[in-house]
Amino acid sequence: MKRMVAVLLTLLLTAVAATLPIVAQTPSQQEAAASLSAVVNFYRSEVGYQGAYLWKYSADLSHQEGEGTATKTSGWTQPPGAPSVGEAFLKAWRLSGKTECLEAAVEVAHALVRAQLKSGGWSSHFDLGAEGRRRYAYRVDGDEAGRDNRTTFDDNKTQSALMLLMHVDEALDFQDATIHEAVQFSLQHILAAQYSNGAWPQQYDTPAAPEASPPIRASYPETWSRTHPKQKYIGHYTFNDGNMSHIVDMLLEAGRIYHRDDWIQGARRTGEFMLLAQLPEPQPGWAQQYNAEMHPAWARKFEPPAITGGEAQGVMRTLLTLYRFTGEKRFIQTLPQALAYYRRSLLPDGRLARFYELRTNRPLYFSRDYQLTYSDADMPTHYAFKVGSGLDRIEAEYHELSLLDSAPERPSHRVDRPVRLTKKVAERGAAVLMALDERAAWVESGHMKHQNDPLPIIDMRTFARNLETLAAFVGARD
Repeated sequence: MKRMVAVLLTLLLTAVAATLPIVAQTPSQQEAAASLSAVVNFYRSEVGYQGAYLWKYSADLSHQEGEGTATKTSGWTQPPGAPSVGEAFLKAWRLSGKTECLEAAVEVAHALVRAQLKSGGWSSHFDLGAEGRRRYAYRVDGDEAGRDNRTTFDDNKTQSALMLLMHVDEALDFQDATIHEAVQFSLQHILAAQYSNGAWPQQYDTPAAPEASPPIRASYPETWSRTHPKQKYIGHYTFNDGNMSHIVDMLLEAGRIYHRDDWIQGARRTGEFMLLAQLPEPQPGWAQQYNAEMHPAWARKFEPPAITGGEAQGVMRTLLTLYRFTGEKRFIQTLPQALAYYRRSLLPDGRLARFYELRTNRPLYFSRDYQLTYSDADMPTHYAFKVGSGLDRIEAEYHELSLLDSAPERPSHRVDRPVRLTKKVAERGAAVLMALDERAAWVESGHMKHQNDPLPIIDMRTFARNLETLAAFVGARD
């Protein structure tokens, strides 16, 4: 009897299963390739605007935003905006071989050419629509251009835009004259903005004055105001948000692609400034920004003159990169003192404070009404006043390099190539494929500025990650 019941149950389950869609079966690479084409087409035609991309879109595409709300015809340069999307398309092309991915990357590059300022770089936001273009001094608009001509390095904006243009230029074998000329123009004007001591401002609209920034070492001011001075800070020598580290990466990449020594020299001069900017004992670290006297200085109302535990880690990693690239040991000679200082400064939870008071080394915080305080009990939530520690990794790399008998080999350039077709690659490809909606969009729950409650959104971070996964499966080889 039990055996008969088991047989009948098996037959029933088999019959029910036959009526259900087969969701667990791994799709073929041909099916995945068709879906990849549909994804690229949907995001190009419905989400972006002529190669301009923002950060998030409502699932119904009625609202869109970057760091702030934006129009349909606009894009954002800060990742994960247009440059990041272009890099995702380019990587998908290398992994899959699908030409529409390359075409999508080229479209983003041309959008950025149309958004390039007369000063050579890019602003945070750009607009390809006639109405939205009136504010900015876009090169291509000539005498009809607006007045805002400030190139910004803040948050990896100009650096990421130029990186994409260089990578697309290289992918096209330098045959697109418009893109190639925009790259050369940008690099020429950006190098002209480098201060004579090797530093860079947060933003600029004119070349740096020759010899206006003598190469003097950083020092502590005699006194500093505990109250925000409400002064412009965009011309300060700025490490904040990794600005100079991203510039070094950009210049080294330009040197690799175009074999131009002047761009390598620009990166080397930045490293020399990083050495000058290291404060003496008892706090041999770095500040977020410095004034012309090479004293730590105020920026925004929650960024005081202080030693930083955040950006300093990026500075140390960049110095290691410059040593790997140049073989010049001077770039890493003072890292032991810095590492020892930051280890002494670790908070009880193993993190570092974003700010340490000059000379006393007491962690500094702000209250929600932006009063400078030693207490972390009432901090604003929009800014990280405590940061993770990467000291172990930095120190391990330092020891690896310091033990070498000769200069390290220059790092080799990593090129994305089709991967091997493994079970994991196929399963991951199937998973992102199954997550697509009927339009070929990846939709998730998230927040946008126009609505307090969560809503279905299209997030370009998710797009970039899933596109790479899908492209890897499409182009994988046995």
